[in-house]
Amino acid sequence: MKFLMLGSGTSTGVPRIGNDWGDCDPNEPKNRRTRVSVLIESDAGSRLLIDTSTDLRQQLLANEIDRIDGVFWTHDHADHCHGVDDLRVLRYGRGGPLPGFASQETVHSLRRRFSYVFAGQHGYPTIVSLESLDRLRMFSGFGVEWCQMPHGPTETTGYRFDADGKSIAYATDFSEISAEMVDLYSGVDILISDCLRRDPHPTHANLEMAMELAERSGAGKLVLSHLDKSMDYATLEAETPDHVVVGFDGLEMRA
Repeated sequence: MKFLMLGSGTSTGVPRIGNDWGDCDPNEPKNRRTRVSVLIESDAGSRLLIDTSTDLRQQLLANEIDRIDGVFWTHDHADHCHGVDDLRVLRYGRGGPLPGFASQETVHSLRRRFSYVFAGQHGYPTIVSLESLDRLRMFSGFGVEWCQMPHGPTETTGYRFDADGKSIAYATDFSEISAEMVDLYSGVDILISDCLRRDPHPTHANLEMAMELAERSGAGKLVLSHLDKSMDYATLEAETPDHVVVGFDGLEMRA
């Protein structure tokens, strides 16, 4: 079981428009960050996409991904879902729509905003068959568990996927650590976590909070993601312990 980090940046990416690199060294390729999305793959070859980032087409091309088995959304914020139209090409050649899953609230929002994706339109077929996570426990050989996480005044969905005796969890866009989160991520082999910056933020985890979540849940490895322009790769790599991995676009890790 492994994951591929398609994108590791915050909602504006790094650099920001205007060639604003902030504290990030523009000569370090790992500081060039597209919006967050990951691919989880089992040893049997099943592939799950988490979120359809604004940069999804670029990410799929860069990593030569032309097939997935399902899509999971964390929430409906633009940087996590506005690349949904790029799923059209992954629908080609299938006997039916791609399976998609999200919390009930996110399902309602996505269907309202992208109705043609989930119901077809003007003779075009449905791209994704979107369902609530409520009854989902297994999908394409993966055990699937989830919980809702605080994201400022809203919520986002955190996931845990188990396959091949290993586990990978994805916790992005959270602003507090709940007991449900600690329980969900307990003993996970790899925890991919929101880590916007060092200073506290009202809707995102900072470095201290990401480290705390990994410690409280007993995660084997912590991978930092959703990084903004203040988080220079080499600087962050030098200041974090061995069990912490600074995420970057194209990072691939096996659990």
